[in-house]
Order: sequence, then C-alpha cells, then structure tokens
Amino acid sequence: MAILDILHYPDPRLRNRAQPVERVDEDIRTLVDDMLQTMYQAPGIGLAATQVNVAKRVLVLDVSEDKSGPRCFINPQILEQWGEERMEEGCLSVPGVSEGVTRAERVRVRALDRDGAPFELEADGLLAVCLQHEIDHLDGKLFIDYLSGFKRHRIRKRLEKEARQHKESAPLPRSQAI
Repeated sequence: MAILDILHYPDPRLRNRAQPVERVDEDIRTLVDDMLQTMYQAPGIGLAATQVNVAKRVLVLDVSEDKSGPRCFINPQILEQWGEERMEEGCLSVPGVSEGVTRAERVRVRALDRDGAPFELEADGLLAVCLQHEIDHLDGKLFIDYLSGFKRHRIRKRLEKEARQHKESAPLPRSQAI
C-alpha cells in the first residue's frame, strides 16, 4: 500500500470529472487500499479518487469513531434524496477551511463494492453528507462551490498565499544548495 498525494485547491485537476470504472480488478482494489491508507493518514473521513489525481469513479470513507468501518463505493450514484440539513464540512483538498453547507438529510445510493458486487444503501446524518461530498468530488465539484463567491475568493487567496509561503520556505534540493 502507498500514501498518495492529495491535490489542494485551487489545483484545476480537482475540477476533472471522473470516468466510470469498467471492471473492478486488482488495480482498482489496490487503488481502494491506497486511498484508505491515504485518508486515514491525512487524517480524514472520506476521499475521492479525483483528489489523488485518478479520474475514476471511486471513493472511500469511514465515519466510525474508531476508524473501524472503512467503506468503498465504485461508480456511486445517488438514486434518491430526502430532506435538508446543514452541517459543517471540511475537506482534505481545502485544508484548514470548514464552513456550513446545506445538503440532503438522507440519500439512497447504488454502487459497486471492492469486489465489484452491486449494492444499495440508505444513509443519513454524517454518512449521507460524506457520500454527497465525495460524489461531488467525482463530478468536479467542491464543497466551497456551495459558498458565496466572496467566501470562495477569500479562501482561494488564502490558500494560494499559504502555498507560496510553503514553497519559499522549502529547503533547496542538495544539488542546488550553496
């Protein structure tokens, strides 16, 4: 298993739409395992393949308190949604930012599991929010897209500044050091 690099906003690759997985094979299972390891190490509760620059409709999540409930959704589709709730959301691709977002309170989702078997699931609460958040990623949408233009602009400028500062403070490669 490997830790994958997570893309950070405003990286334009986060806007890529993921393509359906044609066949669940060993490569997809390895991707799922790597994504779970990356998500836990980050630490986070959900991760979409597009966040690690893989344009496949794969997401992983674990909303359990003790990180004992890893789940994999391949080619997920929201079939139905009910109600509305507002919850504070954050994102591994938008570090240090959390904002209230309104989403469906309950969803019914169809997907394939890690072995390619189809299943359906009804979810509410944090699981429903996490599923909607990660499926949005697969469609090239970020949680900050639900915010006002002013807030998105402010977040973008702050993250660009932090990235520049981080790049400027990074040590030079040994061959370039004086």
